[in-house]
Amino acid sequence: ADRRHSMAVGKATVAAVNVLLWYRKGLRVHDSPALVAACDGAAHVYPVFCLDPWFVSSGSVGPLRLRFLCEALNDLDRSLKARGSRLLVLRGKPEEEIPRAIRKWGVERLVFESDGVEPYALARDVAVCEGARKAGVTHIVETQGHTLCDLDELLRECKGQPVTSYSVFQKHFASVVRRAPIAPVATPERIPSSATDSNCGASLSPPTVEEVAPDLAGTTSLFPGGETEALRRLAAHLALDGGKWATTFEKPQTNPTSLNPHGEGTRATTVLSPYLKFGCLSPRRFWVELHEATARSGVKVSQPPVSLSGQLLWREFYYTCAKAVGPVYAKMEGNPICRQIPWRDARDDADANAALNAWRDGRTGYPWIDAAMRQLRAEGHMHHLARHAVACFLTRGDLWISWEEGARVFDELLIDADWAINNGNWMWLSCSCFFYQYFRCYSPVAFGKKYDPDGTYIRTYVPELAAFPAKYIYEPWKAPIADQKKAGCRVGEQYPKPIVQHDIVSKENMGKMAEAYKVHKEGSAAAAIAGGKKSSSPSAPPAASSAAKRQRTKQTGS
Repeated sequence: ADRRHSMAVGKATVAAVNVLLWYRKGLRVHDSPALVAACDGAAHVYPVFCLDPWFVSSGSVGPLRLRFLCEALNDLDRSLKARGSRLLVLRGKPEEEIPRAIRKWGVERLVFESDGVEPYALARDVAVCEGARKAGVTHIVETQGHTLCDLDELLRECKGQPVTSYSVFQKHFASVVRRAPIAPVATPERIPSSATDSNCGASLSPPTVEEVAPDLAGTTSLFPGGETEALRRLAAHLALDGGKWATTFEKPQTNPTSLNPHGEGTRATTVLSPYLKFGCLSPRRFWVELHEATARSGVKVSQPPVSLSGQLLWREFYYTCAKAVGPVYAKMEGNPICRQIPWRDARDDADANAALNAWRDGRTGYPWIDAAMRQLRAEGHMHHLARHAVACFLTRGDLWISWEEGARVFDELLIDADWAINNGNWMWLSCSCFFYQYFRCYSPVAFGKKYDPDGTYIRTYVPELAAFPAKYIYEPWKAPIADQKKAGCRVGEQYPKPIVQHDIVSKENMGKMAEAYKVHKEGSAAAAIAGGKKSSSPSAPPAASSAAKRQRTKQTGS
């Protein structure tokens, strides 16, 4: 059951009150403890979303994610209208617009769902709550629903310390769920009047795509935003092969190059991660319906960390870890769980900056890497194994550029970009935390070829190479000039030459990683000695246990 956090300001009123329901994420009506709390004892409920310029106008959020948000808001508006209400969209800074609306509508109670661990969001919430009190709110209610469990309860299991082991986290999760089983709340059939009142004009209507992402106006979404599509996609995947697909799902066994395996707009995984990110889909409903489907399937159920339920646990794992670490979770320096590695700094190294831009734009000269990065830019999504490959290539594998740079690019371009998960995955894949076997390096040639020897995926996203024979599609620089001319693409002209020689730089970078790990171990040992402890380093890279091997298969997007 949901544990509601209430912060009374003065004595709570008994009579029906005006309530402002502030949506940020949680863009749904199903399993919405915030919606239930808003309707409880309300005379009027004003469902509000604020188009924050920090997000919409920052330039650091790509148009595909903005379109997804726009679609999600319009879908939410339709769901609210079906229940006698509507979505009111304010435009401006939440700390200014929310208190202004509270005064205008005579709001006495503010309700919102706790939606994450981002430093900006936490500071925003403090500022809005302070402004709300000054504007006349007497009761502030913060509910839990963005994660499977209350993160504070999970942190109590580890005394507030970050847990970087998935298997240890699983024990904590099981303990919390035993005390508070995962159970979605019912959806209100009607929302107490009001948001259609004359003082809520057409100017508060949800945005159009033209407003938030004008370059995408008139285009079709491969992954449409909103609760309706989220529930449709969830139901469709749980029904595949009578539930057997979901029951036996093992993420490492899925194909990163697969396109439309279950129909238009499908991929090898569920692509439910953007719907979870924006709260269009409740993780608790996903969890419950998944377990119901697997129970009906009659086949052996796959297990975490590779199963579908395991993917939801990865999300919970990263959220809990991020909350424990705090704002420095997104950085290397000052981050207590992150190895300090002397990456090239693209901000003051011209060669590193050029390499970063080539990687970002899909112009590295390695077709598998370039196809994945171009798919990201075109669709806002890529398979988790493709994310593994491009992240390894940027950091410890080939370019030796900081994971923070990669995280920024993903944060801009992914429609499922999530602060806790994105930064956690980048630390993992750069062997900066969670996973320490830096000698395991993805080949920018062999890895993709294993799944797609003919290169169909490359031909789709790197069309200049479409006419290359399969023999050379992963290594076009090896094709004879005659073959390049016949394919209509000269390497070094229409398509770039490789920006590094993988066989050489990957070995050099393994040596750099070994040295960084040695420095870390020596520093930990010295600190332990100084503290009067044993000199062995508890955070040295662990031996490859079977559990550690299983953890290599973590989530980077569903």
